[in-house]
Amino acid sequence: MLKFPRTGLGIYALIVTVAFAAVVTMGARADRDADFDTINVERINVREPDGTLRMVISNRSRFPGLILHGKEYSHQRPRAGMIFYNDEGTEQGGLIFSGRKTSDGGYASGLSLTFDRYQQDQQLQLIGIDKDGHYFAGLRVRDVPHRPILQDIKEREKLAAMSKSERDAVVDKRNKENYYGARRFFAGKSRSGNSVVMLRDANGKPRLAMRVTPQGEASIVFLDAKGNVQRKLTADELAQHAR
Repeated sequence: MLKFPRTGLGIYALIVTVAFAAVVTMGARADRDADFDTINVERINVREPDGTLRMVISNRSRFPGLILHGKEYSHQRPRAGMIFYNDEGTEQGGLIFSGRKTSDGGYASGLSLTFDRYQQDQQLQLIGIDKDGHYFAGLRVRDVPHRPILQDIKEREKLAAMSKSERDAVVDKRNKENYYGARRFFAGKSRSGNSVVMLRDANGKPRLAMRVTPQGEASIVFLDAKGNVQRKLTADELAQHAR
């Protein structure tokens, strides 16, 4: 028959023994499958046997920064969601979402599913944004640079050390040269309410647009590099050409 110790030292020894046995038992079962009805957590890290991070599911407060080759860099994203990582432990895309009332009495809601280029930013995005009843949703494709995004992170300190006017001039020049990439394709619903397919050149300039208005008016628009309309075809014009 098991007798309980009466002294303080004996009780302490019993507690340590029981705790050690529990840890050993839990460790022995760590590799076993388990079923749960409900799990409440703030964050889940999915890792390979060697510790390489492959996926994070997190609430907003525990959401990770930008992780490259297993190292985390500051990157503010006040959203909840899920981030994917490649075989090297580098971010490769993710799903983020949010929605709330704003301080001015309005609301803002959105969701974004992205897929990144190797060691770079998002090249494919499924997005939906709704702010105070003005919303758009669709599929986006972007060109992104060949250089690793880590190079841009290292340049942040240099940009931060510049005066505002100097920094603005550098960023403006880079944007004009598509230093950070360019939009190439969009298909979805625009803020104006039109169904749109927009194709852009390598400089991010709109060159061809297919639109259908809420009233059902369809058109195909060709544009030059400066955004000027070269030709616009409507359904009626196409019907006349077909006769």
